[in-house]
This record gives sequence, structure tokens and C-alpha cells, in this order.
Amino acid sequence: MSASLAGWIAIAAAAAAVAALALAAAYHQSLRRVRAAQLVLLGDGKADLVDFAVSLQSRIDELHRAVDRVESGLARVDRRVDDAVSKTAVVRYDAYENTGGHQSASVALLDSSRSGVVLSAIQGRDYARIYVKELDQGRTSIALSPEEQEAVERAMRS
Repeated sequence: MSASLAGWIAIAAAAAAVAALALAAAYHQSLRRVRAAQLVLLGDGKADLVDFAVSLQSRIDELHRAVDRVESGLARVDRRVDDAVSKTAVVRYDAYENTGGHQSASVALLDSSRSGVVLSAIQGRDYARIYVKELDQGRTSIALSPEEQEAVERAMRS
């Protein structure tokens, strides 16, 4: 073998060694970045993102349970409000032609489903009578007078 061939082989081997060193350095740098990312994820022994994610998931689950409890409580409150007397109206009138001053009155006390009572106080010169009529979803067993019907309609509009 000639000296020049051996020189070329040595140069090629040196170039391959330099390329191998450059490739090793690039892989080393890439490995350092991966290890740094692992430290962020796995932590340094104190707390890591995996534990944090697990604890966060348990807090989210507890939050969902709390929202469900609030939702069921709100549904109970809604039912109670719907059953409460929330619609009222008063209609004053003269029950008899010879009286004045709208001394008679009908009062409707209803819930949101038109259930409740209508109270009527009829005033005469020398007497007063009070009538109570029950409504169940807008129906009565006793017919309503026009004034009582007006009180029911006003109450439902309020």
C-alpha cells in the first residue's frame, strides 16, 4: 500500500470520527432536553405533575358531586316556590246597588298552577259575609262570581 492511500484512509477515518462526535454531541443535547422534560413531569422528589393531575382529578370529581348536590337542592327549592302563594290580587266592588265606596272585596291567593283560595267579603248595611272558594289548578267546585274570576285573572297576570 502506498503512503498516499494510507493517508486518505486516515483522513476518512478522522472525518468519520469527527462526524460521529458531532452526532454524539447532538444526541447528548437531545437527551438533556428529554431529561429536563422528564423532571418537569416526574418532579424532583417533592411533587410531580402526575400526582398533581391525580389530585386535580379528585378535586374536579368532588366539584361535580357538589354541583349535583346544589342542583338537587335547587330543584327542591323550585318545587317549594312553585307551591307557594305567589300570585295575589284584590278586586274591590259594590256588592249592592244601594251601597257605595267599594266596601266589598275579593282576594285571590294562588300559586303558579292556579291553585289556592279566593276570599270574598260582601259588605251590606247591617251585615258582612265572608266566602272562601278553593281552586285546584284553576277549577272550583263552586262557580266563581265575575269579581272573583277577575281577581283570579289579575292574580295570574301579576
